[in-house]
Amino acid sequence: MKTLILDLQRYMIPCLNKKLFGIDCPGCGTQRAILQLINGNFSAAFHQFPAIYTTILLFGFLALHYIDKSRNYHKIIISLAVINAMIMIVAYIYKMTL
Repeated sequence: MKTLILDLQRYMIPCLNKKLFGIDCPGCGTQRAILQLINGNFSAAFHQFPAIYTTILLFGFLALHYIDKSRNYHKIIISLAVINAMIMIVAYIYKMTL
């Protein structure tokens, strides 16, 4: 499992905000959190990017919205987007104050 993480980290997209300005963006850690999920490290994924689970739910409902046109997912999508944004902002402020 360790080699899977190392092999995939070579292909990660670098954070442009961090490269240009030297500080993390609110989305920093998303790719590594996804890798942690793939490897079954659920707690480590949350610590890497606290909004990972709401992000997955959001994208899941967005996919359902485009696949299943008979149901209305607007309220769920908007609610998840707001919750996701709030988690990202709080986590970002917390990370920047440490």
